[in-house]
Amino acid sequence: MDGSAPRDPFIRSRGLKIPKHPQITTGRVRGALRQGTYERKECDAVARVVHEGDRVLELGGGIGYMSTLLSVSRNVAHVVSYEANPALIPYIRSVHEANEVTNVEVRNALLTATGGDPVDFHVRANFLGSSMDRDSDPDSIIETVKIARHRLDDVLAEVAPDVLVCDIEGAEADLLPAGDWSSLRCAVIELHPQWIGQSGVQAVFDAMQRAGLTYFPKASEAKVVCFRKGW
Repeated sequence: MDGSAPRDPFIRSRGLKIPKHPQITTGRVRGALRQGTYERKECDAVARVVHEGDRVLELGGGIGYMSTLLSVSRNVAHVVSYEANPALIPYIRSVHEANEVTNVEVRNALLTATGGDPVDFHVRANFLGSSMDRDSDPDSIIETVKIARHRLDDVLAEVAPDVLVCDIEGAEADLLPAGDWSSLRCAVIELHPQWIGQSGVQAVFDAMQRAGLTYFPKASEAKVVCFRKGW
């Protein structure tokens, strides 16, 4: 024994314990976690608008950071989190376990307007680069798996969310206008105008307006936009 202290297996971030992972908590991700700047705009927005006891639908679970924050810091009742990347699911569960989170249901599936047959998802050596796009960097693909598709209207009827948290890399322009979001009190959405353009951004705003939600500037910053009822 050399007498040295054991290495901490966690990165501490906004009061959360984030397990270290050789492929996920590297480089910029590690630094942002430690500095409390990881997903800062989204974190600041939910701190303003999410209430204790809310039911949350999260589209784009990522590494499980936001669902953990919602459970631990906002004390929400329940989160249903959709994440298409199967390589991230075990890590998301490890983040939840490290923080004693038991009220998040993680679904490894795609939420689509019509549902349908499973689709191919390409897992790459860099987990965070995995996607349904085979043509970009095909040599890095280590596995191709089938991912289920769930029908949006069915999920909305089941979950009846008070809050939507959405970061789905441009799919928001097609998916959000297809749903009845009238159960929502608020939504935090990361827009991707570089991919969806002005028409896609307008489609998201129109979808929220139809649901009775209005753009809420106090919790919005740049591409992260917040919508609320009754403010």
